[in-house]
Amino acid sequence: QVQLAESGGGLVQPGASLALSCVVSGSPFRNMAIAWHRQAPGKQREFVAAITGGGYTNYADSVKGRFTISRDNAKNTVYLQMHSLQSEDTAVYYCKEAGVSGTWGQGTQVTVSS
Repeated sequence: QVQLAESGGGLVQPGASLALSCVVSGSPFRNMAIAWHRQAPGKQREFVAAITGGGYTNYADSVKGRFTISRDNAKNTVYLQMHSLQSEDTAVYYCKEAGVSGTWGQGTQVTVSS
C-alpha cells in the first residue's frame, strides 16, 4: 500500500524560497511517477509539477522557471524546490502517486505573505 507524507510548508515573504518534501512508502518507488498539486482557498486543486521514474519532469506554466521537482530514490523522497514565491502560490500543496494507486498525501500549507 502506497502512502505519501508531505513536509516543509510554512509562512514566507514574497520573493522567498521554500523546499517541500514528499516521502513515499511502498515499492518500487524508483518506478513511481510522483506529482505535486496545490489547492488555494476557494479554488480547485491544480497540477504543479511531476516527475517520472526515469526522471522526466513536467511543470505547470505558472511555476515553470521558478519551481524544480526532483527525486532521491535512495530516500524514497520527491522534492519541490520553490523560488521567487508570490502570493498567488499560497495553497495547500499535495503530492500524489501519479500511477496506478493515485494515492494522495495529507498536504502541507504554504503561505506567501508580507
